Amino acid sequence: MYTEKEITAMGYSPAPESYFTGRAFLKTYVNPDEKTNAYIGEVLFEAGTRTKWHTHESNQILLVREGICLYQEEGKPIQKIEAGDFVNVMSGIKHWHGASPDSIMIHTAIGLNAEKGLVNWMEPVSDEEYNQY
Repeated sequence: MYTEKEITAMGYSPAPESYFTGRAFLKTYVNPDEKTNAYIGEVLFEAGTRTKWHTHESNQILLVREGICLYQEEGKPIQKIEAGDFVNVMSGIKHWHGASPDSIMIHTAIGLNAEKGLVNWMEPVSDEEYNQY
């Protein structure tokens, strides 16, 4: 577990609270522009933090760097993605991802074909849904 001072020293900034349950921090590496049609950044999730349900207009690749990523597609069981593994989220798939209840999780997020839009945010993941892992 990192202190907020350590998180800031690593280059992370607080993530918008409206997209998460719990606290998350962002570090952006690449923003889409006229030369690079992708987003690349890292998200640090405190223990128990998760995104809201959401979709992407193009696929998103999540590379888990630290901890265990809980990942769920609508209508399917929660998957545990361990550090060193990845998930390729296909466009239009309603899903959420976040940290396990007892440990932080860091993933690199790669959003492709940014001209299509990056994220369509939806409702929060309930505690009941989250605790089904």
